[in-house]
Amino acid sequence: MSKGTILSGMRSTGKLHLGHLSVLENWVRLQEEYKCYFFIANWHALTTGFEDTSEIKQNIRDMALDWLSAGIDPEKSAIFVQSDVKEHAEMHLLLSMTTPLSWLERVPTYKEQIHQFGQEGKDIATYGFLGYPLLMAADILVYRANAVPVGEDQLPHLEFSREIVRRFNYLFNTDVLIEPQALLAKVKLLPGIDNRKMSKSYANDISLNADSKEIQAKVSQMITDPARIRKTDTGHPDVCTVFTYHSFYNQEEQANIREDCCGGCIGCVACKKNLTKKLDQFIQPIRERREELAAQPKLVDEILEHGAEKARNKAAETMAMVREAMKI
Repeated sequence: MSKGTILSGMRSTGKLHLGHLSVLENWVRLQEEYKCYFFIANWHALTTGFEDTSEIKQNIRDMALDWLSAGIDPEKSAIFVQSDVKEHAEMHLLLSMTTPLSWLERVPTYKEQIHQFGQEGKDIATYGFLGYPLLMAADILVYRANAVPVGEDQLPHLEFSREIVRRFNYLFNTDVLIEPQALLAKVKLLPGIDNRKMSKSYANDISLNADSKEIQAKVSQMITDPARIRKTDTGHPDVCTVFTYHSFYNQEEQANIREDCCGGCIGCVACKKNLTKKLDQFIQPIRERREELAAQPKLVDEILEHGAEKARNKAAETMAMVREAMKI
Protein backbone atom coordinates (compact mmCIF):
# COMPACT_ATOMS: atom_id res chain seq x y z
CA MET A 1 0.00 0.00 0.00
CA SER A 2 1.29 3.45 -0.93
CA LYS A 3 2.53 5.60 1.94
CA GLY A 4 1.77 8.82 0.09
CA THR A 5 3.09 11.05 -2.66
CA ILE A 6 6.70 11.86 -3.47
CA LEU A 7 8.10 14.59 -5.70
CA SER A 8 11.72 14.75 -6.75
CA GLY A 9 13.72 15.92 -9.74
CA MET A 10 17.07 16.83 -11.25
CA ARG A 11 18.21 19.80 -13.28
CA SER A 12 18.59 18.93 -16.95
CA THR A 13 22.35 19.00 -17.21
CA GLY A 14 22.78 16.10 -19.62
CA LYS A 15 24.14 12.59 -19.20
CA LEU A 16 24.45 11.37 -15.64
CA HIS A 17 27.47 9.77 -14.02
CA LEU A 18 28.02 7.10 -11.38
CA GLY A 19 27.77 9.75 -8.66
CA HIS A 20 24.06 10.10 -9.49
CA LEU A 21 23.34 6.39 -9.40
CA SER A 22 22.73 6.07 -5.66
CA VAL A 23 19.98 8.71 -5.94
CA LEU A 24 18.36 6.82 -8.81
CA GLU A 25 18.62 3.52 -6.93
CA ASN A 26 16.81 5.18 -4.02
CA TRP A 27 14.08 6.39 -6.38
CA VAL A 28 13.70 2.86 -7.76
CA ARG A 29 13.07 1.58 -4.22
CA LEU A 30 10.67 4.40 -3.37
CA GLN A 31 8.48 3.84 -6.41
CA GLU A 32 7.50 0.49 -4.94
CA GLU A 33 5.98 2.20 -1.88
CA TYR A 34 4.94 5.70 -2.95
CA LYS A 35 3.08 7.45 -5.74
CA CYS A 36 6.07 9.14 -7.35
CA TYR A 37 6.43 12.18 -9.57
CA PHE A 38 9.94 12.54 -11.01
CA PHE A 39 10.59 15.58 -13.15
CA ILE A 40 13.42 16.84 -15.34
CA ALA A 41 13.90 20.41 -14.16
CA ASN A 42 14.64 22.33 -17.35
CA TRP A 43 13.38 25.66 -15.94
CA HIS A 44 15.78 25.30 -13.03
CA ALA A 45 18.60 24.75 -15.52
CA LEU A 46 17.96 28.28 -16.77
CA THR A 47 18.74 29.89 -13.41
CA THR A 48 22.48 29.52 -13.99
CA GLY A 49 22.55 28.64 -17.70
CA PHE A 50 20.22 31.17 -19.29
CA GLU A 51 22.88 32.59 -21.62
CA ASP A 52 23.22 29.33 -23.59
CA THR A 53 20.18 27.10 -24.03
CA SER A 54 21.44 25.24 -27.09
CA GLU A 55 21.92 21.92 -25.27
CA ILE A 56 18.84 21.86 -23.02
CA LYS A 57 16.69 19.71 -25.31
CA GLN A 58 19.43 17.12 -25.75
CA ASN A 59 20.15 17.24 -22.02
CA ILE A 60 16.50 16.44 -21.33
CA ARG A 61 16.69 13.45 -23.67
CA ASP A 62 19.93 12.19 -22.10
CA MET A 63 18.54 12.48 -18.58
CA ALA A 64 15.34 10.65 -19.50
CA LEU A 65 17.36 7.82 -21.05
CA ASP A 66 19.56 7.55 -17.95
CA TRP A 67 16.58 7.46 -15.59
CA LEU A 68 14.81 4.78 -17.57
CA SER A 69 17.94 2.66 -18.03
CA ALA A 70 18.63 2.84 -14.28
CA GLY A 71 15.21 1.38 -13.49
CA ILE A 72 12.73 4.24 -13.09
CA ASP A 73 9.50 2.61 -14.28
CA PRO A 74 6.98 4.78 -16.18
CA GLU A 75 4.25 2.32 -15.22
CA LYS A 76 4.88 3.04 -11.54
CA SER A 77 6.02 6.67 -11.63
CA ALA A 78 5.19 9.81 -13.58
CA ILE A 79 8.33 10.84 -15.47
CA PHE A 80 8.02 14.23 -17.12
CA VAL A 81 9.65 17.51 -18.09
CA GLN A 82 9.00 20.46 -15.77
CA SER A 83 8.04 22.91 -18.52
CA ASP A 84 5.40 20.50 -19.85
CA VAL A 85 3.31 21.13 -16.72
CA LYS A 86 2.47 24.84 -16.71
CA GLU A 87 0.87 24.57 -13.27
CA HIS A 88 4.40 24.73 -11.83
CA ALA A 89 4.68 28.25 -13.19
CA GLU A 90 1.23 29.30 -12.00
CA MET A 91 1.90 28.02 -8.49
CA HIS A 92 5.23 29.82 -8.46
CA LEU A 93 3.59 33.07 -9.57
CA LEU A 94 0.83 32.94 -6.96
CA LEU A 95 3.23 32.02 -4.15
CA SER A 96 5.56 34.85 -5.18
CA MET A 97 2.81 37.33 -4.32
CA THR A 98 2.91 36.33 -0.64
CA THR A 99 6.57 35.41 -0.13
CA PRO A 100 8.67 38.04 1.71
CA LEU A 101 11.79 39.08 -0.18
CA SER A 102 13.87 38.62 2.98
CA TRP A 103 12.97 34.92 3.05
CA LEU A 104 14.59 34.41 -0.35
CA GLU A 105 17.67 36.46 0.50
CA ARG A 106 18.37 34.41 3.62
CA VAL A 107 18.43 31.03 1.81
CA PRO A 108 21.92 29.69 2.73
CA THR A 109 23.00 28.83 -0.80
CA TYR A 110 21.94 32.14 -2.34
CA LYS A 111 24.85 34.36 -1.27
CA GLU A 112 27.28 31.45 -1.45
CA GLN A 113 26.49 30.75 -5.09
CA ILE A 114 26.35 34.43 -6.03
CA HIS A 115 29.89 34.71 -4.64
CA GLN A 116 31.07 31.45 -6.23
CA PHE A 117 29.80 32.29 -9.70
CA GLY A 118 31.05 35.85 -9.31
CA GLN A 119 34.57 34.53 -8.81
CA GLU A 120 34.14 32.60 -12.04
CA GLY A 121 33.16 35.80 -13.84
CA LYS A 122 29.51 34.81 -14.23
CA ASP A 123 26.66 37.12 -13.24
CA ILE A 124 23.64 35.25 -11.86
CA ALA A 125 22.21 38.13 -9.83
CA THR A 126 18.85 37.71 -11.55
CA TYR A 127 15.24 37.61 -10.42
CA GLY A 128 15.07 33.98 -11.54
CA PHE A 129 18.05 32.91 -9.46
CA LEU A 130 16.78 34.75 -6.39
CA GLY A 131 13.43 33.03 -6.77
CA TYR A 132 14.61 29.51 -7.55
CA PRO A 133 13.93 28.23 -3.98
CA LEU A 134 10.32 29.36 -4.41
CA LEU A 135 10.08 27.56 -7.74
CA MET A 136 11.44 24.47 -5.96
CA ALA A 137 8.71 24.88 -3.34
CA ALA A 138 6.08 25.25 -6.08
CA ASP A 139 7.37 22.05 -7.73
CA ILE A 140 6.67 20.15 -4.51
CA LEU A 141 3.48 21.85 -3.36
CA VAL A 142 1.63 21.65 -6.66
CA TYR A 143 1.47 17.85 -6.18
CA ARG A 144 0.62 18.14 -2.49
CA ALA A 145 3.56 15.81 -1.94
CA ASN A 146 3.85 14.73 1.67
CA ALA A 147 7.41 13.45 1.36
CA VAL A 148 10.54 14.53 -0.47
CA PRO A 149 13.71 12.39 -0.62
CA VAL A 150 16.56 14.73 0.29
CA GLY A 151 20.08 14.74 1.61
CA GLU A 152 20.92 16.72 4.74
CA ASP A 153 22.31 19.58 2.65
CA GLN A 154 18.85 20.10 1.13
CA LEU A 155 16.96 20.36 4.43
CA PRO A 156 17.01 24.20 4.46
CA HIS A 157 15.26 24.24 1.09
CA LEU A 158 12.60 21.86 2.35
CA GLU A 159 12.07 23.89 5.50
CA PHE A 160 11.64 26.95 3.28
CA SER A 161 8.84 25.08 1.48
CA ARG A 162 7.22 24.29 4.81
CA GLU A 163 7.33 27.96 5.80
CA ILE A 164 5.68 28.88 2.50
CA VAL A 165 2.88 26.40 3.27
CA ARG A 166 2.29 27.77 6.75
CA ARG A 167 2.17 31.35 5.51
CA PHE A 168 -0.18 30.57 2.63
CA ASN A 169 -2.57 28.52 4.75
CA TYR A 170 -2.62 31.23 7.44
CA LEU A 171 -3.20 34.11 5.02
CA PHE A 172 -6.07 32.38 3.23
CA ASN A 173 -7.48 30.45 6.19
CA THR A 174 -7.14 27.10 4.47
CA ASP A 175 -5.41 23.75 4.71
CA VAL A 176 -5.02 23.27 0.95
CA LEU A 177 -1.24 23.14 0.93
CA ILE A 178 0.55 20.31 2.72
CA GLU A 179 3.82 20.61 4.62
CA PRO A 180 6.20 18.15 2.95
CA GLN A 181 8.24 15.94 5.25
CA ALA A 182 11.89 15.11 4.69
CA LEU A 183 12.60 11.56 3.65
CA LEU A 184 16.30 11.52 4.41
CA ALA A 185 18.07 9.47 1.81
CA LYS A 186 20.88 7.23 2.96
CA VAL A 187 23.05 7.94 -0.05
CA LYS A 188 26.76 7.21 -0.15
CA LEU A 189 28.83 9.81 -1.93
CA LEU A 190 31.06 8.35 -4.61
CA PRO A 191 34.13 10.53 -5.25
CA GLY A 192 35.49 11.42 -8.66
CA ILE A 193 38.54 9.62 -10.01
CA ASP A 194 40.75 12.35 -8.45
CA ASN A 195 39.01 11.95 -5.07
CA ARG A 196 37.24 15.31 -5.37
CA LYS A 197 33.47 15.61 -5.70
CA MET A 198 32.45 13.85 -8.91
CA SER A 199 31.51 16.45 -11.52
CA LYS A 200 31.56 16.77 -15.29
CA SER A 201 33.06 20.23 -14.85
CA TYR A 202 36.10 18.61 -13.19
CA ALA A 203 36.29 15.91 -15.89
CA ASN A 204 36.64 13.39 -13.05
CA ASP A 205 33.39 11.51 -13.65
CA ILE A 206 32.50 8.13 -15.10
CA SER A 207 29.40 8.21 -17.29
CA LEU A 208 26.45 6.07 -16.31
CA ASN A 209 26.59 4.53 -19.77
CA ALA A 210 30.39 4.43 -20.09
CA ASP A 211 31.74 1.84 -22.52
CA SER A 212 34.63 -0.47 -21.72
CA LYS A 213 37.19 1.89 -23.24
CA GLU A 214 36.04 4.87 -21.15
CA ILE A 215 35.95 2.81 -17.97
CA GLN A 216 39.51 1.57 -18.54
CA ALA A 217 40.75 5.09 -19.28
CA LYS A 218 39.08 6.59 -16.21
CA VAL A 219 40.18 3.87 -13.81
CA SER A 220 43.76 4.15 -15.04
CA GLN A 221 43.72 7.83 -13.96
CA MET A 222 42.44 7.13 -10.44
CA ILE A 223 44.43 8.44 -7.50
CA THR A 224 46.04 5.69 -5.44
CA ASP A 225 48.08 5.67 -2.23
CA PRO A 226 50.78 8.34 -2.89
CA ALA A 227 53.14 6.75 -0.37
CA ARG A 228 53.19 3.44 -2.20
CA ILE A 229 55.95 3.23 -4.81
CA ARG A 230 56.51 -0.50 -5.26
CA LYS A 231 54.10 -3.42 -5.25
CA THR A 232 55.72 -4.83 -2.10
CA ASP A 233 55.26 -1.56 -0.16
CA THR A 234 52.65 -1.54 2.57
CA GLY A 235 49.47 0.02 1.17
CA HIS A 236 46.90 2.25 2.85
CA PRO A 237 43.54 1.43 1.24
CA ASP A 238 41.62 4.12 3.13
CA VAL A 239 43.40 6.89 1.20
CA CYS A 240 43.08 5.14 -2.17
CA THR A 241 40.31 6.12 -4.58
CA VAL A 242 40.52 2.73 -6.29
CA PHE A 243 39.74 0.96 -3.03
CA THR A 244 36.81 3.32 -2.40
CA TYR A 245 35.34 2.17 -5.70
CA HIS A 246 35.94 -1.47 -4.77
CA SER A 247 33.90 -0.84 -1.61
CA PHE A 248 30.99 0.25 -3.81
CA TYR A 249 31.19 -2.19 -6.70
CA ASN A 250 33.27 -5.14 -5.53
CA GLN A 251 32.17 -5.79 -1.97
CA GLU A 252 32.64 -9.55 -2.23
CA GLU A 253 36.40 -9.08 -2.71
CA GLN A 254 36.81 -5.91 -0.65
CA ALA A 255 38.21 -7.58 2.48
CA ASN A 256 40.75 -9.65 0.50
CA ILE A 257 41.85 -6.59 -1.49
CA ARG A 258 42.42 -4.64 1.72
CA GLU A 259 44.49 -7.48 3.19
CA ASP A 260 46.56 -7.93 0.01
CA CYS A 261 47.15 -4.18 -0.32
CA CYS A 262 48.24 -3.77 3.29
CA GLY A 263 50.48 -6.82 2.96
CA GLY A 264 52.12 -5.68 -0.26
CA CYS A 265 50.72 -8.66 -2.17
CA ILE A 266 48.89 -6.81 -4.92
CA GLY A 267 50.05 -3.91 -7.04
CA CYS A 268 48.02 -0.86 -8.05
CA VAL A 269 47.99 -1.87 -11.72
CA ALA A 270 46.44 -5.28 -10.95
CA CYS A 271 44.00 -3.67 -8.53
CA LYS A 272 42.88 -1.22 -11.21
CA LYS A 273 42.44 -4.02 -13.76
CA ASN A 274 40.21 -5.85 -11.29
CA LEU A 275 38.12 -2.70 -10.72
CA THR A 276 37.83 -2.01 -14.45
CA LYS A 277 36.36 -5.48 -14.97
CA LYS A 278 33.90 -5.10 -12.08
CA LEU A 279 32.75 -1.64 -13.18
CA ASP A 280 32.26 -2.80 -16.75
CA GLN A 281 30.14 -5.73 -15.55
CA PHE A 282 28.09 -3.42 -13.36
CA ILE A 283 27.47 -0.75 -16.01
CA GLN A 284 26.88 -3.16 -18.92
CA PRO A 285 23.13 -3.81 -18.33
CA ILE A 286 22.47 -0.09 -17.81
CA ARG A 287 24.42 0.70 -20.97
CA GLU A 288 22.54 -1.91 -22.98
CA ARG A 289 19.12 -0.73 -21.78
CA ARG A 290 20.07 2.82 -22.68
CA GLU A 291 21.14 1.81 -26.17
CA GLU A 292 17.82 0.01 -26.71
CA LEU A 293 15.83 3.05 -25.55
CA ALA A 294 17.95 5.50 -27.56
CA ALA A 295 16.98 3.55 -30.66
CA GLN A 296 13.30 4.18 -29.87
CA PRO A 297 12.95 7.98 -29.63
CA LYS A 298 9.17 7.87 -30.12
CA LEU A 299 8.83 5.55 -27.14
CA VAL A 300 10.77 7.96 -24.91
CA ASP A 301 8.62 10.85 -26.15
CA GLU A 302 5.48 8.88 -25.33
CA ILE A 303 6.76 8.09 -21.84
CA LEU A 304 7.43 11.78 -21.13
CA GLU A 305 4.10 12.85 -22.62
CA HIS A 306 2.20 10.25 -20.60
CA GLY A 307 4.06 11.27 -17.45
CA ALA A 308 3.27 14.94 -18.09
CA GLU A 309 -0.41 14.11 -18.53
CA LYS A 310 -0.51 12.32 -15.17
CA ALA A 311 1.36 15.20 -13.55
CA ARG A 312 -0.95 17.83 -15.10
CA ASN A 313 -4.04 16.03 -13.83
CA LYS A 314 -2.74 16.06 -10.27
CA ALA A 315 -1.38 19.61 -10.48
CA ALA A 316 -4.65 20.91 -11.95
CA GLU A 317 -6.56 19.56 -8.95
CA THR A 318 -4.25 21.42 -6.59
CA MET A 319 -4.41 24.67 -8.54
CA ALA A 320 -8.22 24.59 -8.55
CA MET A 321 -8.14 24.40 -4.75
CA VAL A 322 -5.49 27.13 -4.52
CA ARG A 323 -7.51 29.50 -6.69
CA GLU A 324 -10.62 28.82 -4.65
CA ALA A 325 -8.74 29.50 -1.41
CA MET A 326 -7.40 32.77 -2.81
CA LYS A 327 -10.84 33.65 -4.24
CA ILE A 328 -9.47 34.37 -7.71
